[in-house]
Amino acid sequence: MSKEQKHEAYYTLTKETVLSQLESSTDGLTTEQAKTRLEEYGRNELEEGEKRSLLMKFLDQFKDLMIIILVAAALLSVVTEGSKGLTDAIIILAVVILNAAFGVYQEGQAEAAIEALKSMSSPLARVRRNNHVVELDSKELVPGDIVLLEAGDVVPADLRLLEANSLKIEEAALTGESVPVEKDLQVQVAADAGIGDRVNMAYQNSNVTYGRGLGVVTNTGMYTEVGHIAGMLANADETATPLKQNLDNLSKILTYAILVIAAITFAVGVFLRGESPLEGLMTSVALAVAAIPEGLPAIVTVVLSLGTQVLAKRNAIIRKLPAVETLGSTEIIASDKTGTLTMNQMTVEKVYANGQLQDAAQAIAEDSPTLRIMTFANDTKIDQTGKLIGDPTETALVQFGLDHDFDVRDWLSKEPRVAELPFDSDRKLMSTIHKQADDRYFVAVKGAPDQLLERITQIEENGQVRAITAKDKETILATNKDLARQALRVLMMAYKYESQVPTLESDVVESELIFAGLIGMIDPERPEAAQAVKVAKEAGIRPIMITGDHQDTAQAIAKRLGIIEDDGVDHVFTGAELNELTDEEFQKVFTQYSVYARVSPEHKVRIVKAWQKAGKVVAMTGDGVNDAPSLKTADIGIGMGITGTEVSKGASDMVLADDNFATIIVAVEEGRKVFSNIQKTIQYLLSANMAEVLTIFLATLFGWDVLQPVHLLWINLVTDTLPAIALGVEPAEPGVMKHQPRGRKSNFFDGGVKEAIIYQGLFQTLLVLGVYGFALMFPEHASHREIHADALTMAYVTLALIQLVHAYNVKSVYQSIFTVGLFKNRLFNISIPVAFFMLMVTVVVPGFNKFFHVSHLSLTQWGIVIIGSLLMVVLVELVKAILRAIGRDKNAI
Repeated sequence: MSKEQKHEAYYTLTKETVLSQLESSTDGLTTEQAKTRLEEYGRNELEEGEKRSLLMKFLDQFKDLMIIILVAAALLSVVTEGSKGLTDAIIILAVVILNAAFGVYQEGQAEAAIEALKSMSSPLARVRRNNHVVELDSKELVPGDIVLLEAGDVVPADLRLLEANSLKIEEAALTGESVPVEKDLQVQVAADAGIGDRVNMAYQNSNVTYGRGLGVVTNTGMYTEVGHIAGMLANADETATPLKQNLDNLSKILTYAILVIAAITFAVGVFLRGESPLEGLMTSVALAVAAIPEGLPAIVTVVLSLGTQVLAKRNAIIRKLPAVETLGSTEIIASDKTGTLTMNQMTVEKVYANGQLQDAAQAIAEDSPTLRIMTFANDTKIDQTGKLIGDPTETALVQFGLDHDFDVRDWLSKEPRVAELPFDSDRKLMSTIHKQADDRYFVAVKGAPDQLLERITQIEENGQVRAITAKDKETILATNKDLARQALRVLMMAYKYESQVPTLESDVVESELIFAGLIGMIDPERPEAAQAVKVAKEAGIRPIMITGDHQDTAQAIAKRLGIIEDDGVDHVFTGAELNELTDEEFQKVFTQYSVYARVSPEHKVRIVKAWQKAGKVVAMTGDGVNDAPSLKTADIGIGMGITGTEVSKGASDMVLADDNFATIIVAVEEGRKVFSNIQKTIQYLLSANMAEVLTIFLATLFGWDVLQPVHLLWINLVTDTLPAIALGVEPAEPGVMKHQPRGRKSNFFDGGVKEAIIYQGLFQTLLVLGVYGFALMFPEHASHREIHADALTMAYVTLALIQLVHAYNVKSVYQSIFTVGLFKNRLFNISIPVAFFMLMVTVVVPGFNKFFHVSHLSLTQWGIVIIGSLLMVVLVELVKAILRAIGRDKNAI
């Protein structure tokens, strides 16, 4: 076992103190020290959790109560009926094994998250050992190692920076902040600072985008921030989906009902009718087989699978089947900001020049000093394909020029850069010097407004240059403040002309400047996101934003999207404020906020759990490593397919192929349709199974032999299954996105389904027994054996046909089958004739009669069977009309 590493707040300590605590120096460790520490602390890699065998994963799938009931019924069927019950058992076990295999596949897919984290590790690191710079496998790094960083590097471990020369590190995967963090060793960092504010640290798997740096390794492996996230992923609670909870509850209800009815049937048969215990047990098992909807697990799987195909065509890739239905019950969509609600691309939005503030889309003169400066004082590279390479802020400035037909390469060929003063974090400015055709030199300067305004002595307005006044400066500062209030990142542009290349010192190059303008930039919201938020609210879903970005930026984007109101009230809760509250205290106030900013991975998990504790079904979206623990904790984790890390995708239940927040709303609609269709399937199956159970139970009381196990098996696995699957792909009923979410407490019996199952099951029972009784009272043959065979056949065919026509009834709980669209569902139109054909084969094709214990019916008997079957539609239509008349349909979901 490797030695534990310290979790010091190294960002609060001086460089000297950090080196002292880590027993290191800027010369680096010796080879012997590194070897000893590697043995002490272990390799710089993520640990693998204990892996369960394939067999154990497979056996775990049989812990479900419904599965246990099915297996027990299969075994009892073989024990009591021998070879005759073997067919039942084989079919039941086939369904069970298929579901178990699928469950194992899902679990294997879910384990991809930590594997993805491991694959992100940097392969090589430049390290100072024995006071020499060497390249090492990053897995060999130990606390105390001195690491060199430059643009393009992936940070190989958690580092306390010792040097930072214009160093910028992109930490979006850890913090969600779209702009690279400018590292600064002079800032005093508070102990409660979030990762994004620790400007003297560099974290493993972040990317160096600019400058150079030197740092000492503080933590490696599982003790890094990424390692901490991996640990959270491994220990994250998998929340049971509403679908699984519903199926578990359904299993319990069916179990108790089956046991009670089977016990009563056994007692009646043995003690009242004088049957032998074995005969009574066989009757009870037949009843149990009739009561269990053995096709339900497979049908639910098929319905969910078909839902995934629909969603895949609409850019939502489902990784875990239950996620399809969970979407339909979603009450909270907790979304990351960067890359999900926003474009994850810095964009110029406002330009202030010539005393006027204008939108970025408005025209700007090609010879505008502001336009020239933003593209000249810029290190962005344009490759052969036209792709912009460089710092996101600088590429945004060049893109603005390209969007306004400013040919950057052409201008730079005419006015080439001859000298420069690179960006420096102390002065916060960048200057480039360009030679013009008239042999003068154009000095382009861009930088932070507070720093640059002090160096400006003149201002340009409409091509005229004059001395800048105090009023001019007040106007500029007011404009800067207004843009900053809108959460725009503001840069100032200034310039001057020189007759020769000036001495490359800041006091010389960056003085006596002319003010050109201000640029306001932001990572803008996605164009379709605001509409998606609106639709979500109409559907009763509350969107909330959880981001590692700055409070002001988060609030501005949230207002623009309509997540919060622009009413002057502070709607944002920060990670620092969250740290001050216990879980109990947070539980009392969390509903007041829809925006959380500057949060860590732990905060995101706390927020998701708070909503879950309040009984809400939570969907969480994200694209970064920092989102992975909360994606796994949420009821449904939604990763981004384009900008998302493999870690976030691996922890997700669904991945958006287009990174489009609006696609989530499409998926919610499909999820609601899927739940409704599963309800229809359950209504259909349970009302049919209830009819079978009651028919056998009442027949036992009357001393009738109505149905045999082979009849029930054929009806359940053929006649039931095909229409049930077809019901699973019914079109969505109108207004599905105008209802409130079902939530976690809803179940399959809501919306009038329970009542429908009861009365429809009773109707089927009465009609089957009625036909059977009619056949006994008005026989067409004299032989008792033939009378019984005809009655048995008529009862079997009537029950099967009733279930086929009843499938049309189930298209809607309250609406008439003549208004919901009888033939809109193509699969349904095929399944009913196919099921009817398979039924008729058992009755009319020679050779099947003996196997199914049925006889040939006369035209009169067929007429009675058909009338009895069609009466099911008449009776149900009558009840639906009454329910609509008393307004029961108004509250249906």
